[in-house]
Amino acid sequence: MSVAVELFGTTRPELGVEWYDFVACGTRRNVRMREGLFTMTCPGTLADAATADTVIAPNRPDTDSPLDPRMLEVLRSAKQRGARIISFCTGAFALAEAGVLDGHTVTTHWRWSAEFRNRFPDVVLRPDVLFVDDGQVLSAAGSAAALDLCLHVIRTDYGAAVANAVSRRLVFAMHRDGGQQQFIEHPVPESREPALNGVLQWASQHLDRPISVTQLAGKAVMSPSTFHRRFQAATGDTPLRWLNRQRVDRARQLLETTDLDVAAIARRSGLGTTANLRQQFGRQTGLSPSAYRDRHRARV
Repeated sequence: MSVAVELFGTTRPELGVEWYDFVACGTRRNVRMREGLFTMTCPGTLADAATADTVIAPNRPDTDSPLDPRMLEVLRSAKQRGARIISFCTGAFALAEAGVLDGHTVTTHWRWSAEFRNRFPDVVLRPDVLFVDDGQVLSAAGSAAALDLCLHVIRTDYGAAVANAVSRRLVFAMHRDGGQQQFIEHPVPESREPALNGVLQWASQHLDRPISVTQLAGKAVMSPSTFHRRFQAATGDTPLRWLNRQRVDRARQLLETTDLDVAAIARRSGLGTTANLRQQFGRQTGLSPSAYRDRHRARV
């Protein structure tokens, strides 16, 4: 909510353009927020949303609770009249529940992607990007990504100069592309099979070595086909794809915490060559290793 208010609700007379007419609205005037930490007063009503050119569904902590039917109807009506619909983080659940995502691609925060897919298997979800602009429906993965998406919307509506001016007011880098991927941690998963847990731990500690599925299966005392099946059931990934993710994560850690050059990081992470490191790193993060280090290097 604060992202939407800051980007669209704050008056900006210095820009010399007619700014957005923004209103917060809900099914009731006072809404308890953040587990009762504070109460938000909504000056608008659902009648305001019914005529808005853009309707924003912010994140919601209660993704497992049915949304008020009146809110769902607001979203459906917005879709039918051609209004722009935006969701932030778990707001994508509201859009899916309202049935306005048919034919559209969305994103949501990576922590809720599995739940989203389980509940809405027919919706095309991209859980690894910052935001998605799919025409009438736009969605952001989380709070920081919502800033990126809002600046993207401002740039679309008013041009790059105005968007850059707003970005400077926010002291915010302009801008991250929506296709850049979320920086997701991939911890070693727990399995009900102790043998598999031991193999996962061993692999995560020996990423700098060549590791084959046959080798992992042998350590688990399983055939390669059985190991592959049980591994995918436990992690939701294939062994080789999981290894690749772990290696890119190791490279990320080394880029953030060491002065090692790219060649040394490629060796220590098990990605081998600098060319392979750049290719795999770019595929998973949307950034080159040097660009990632510039943005995320720990500073004392």
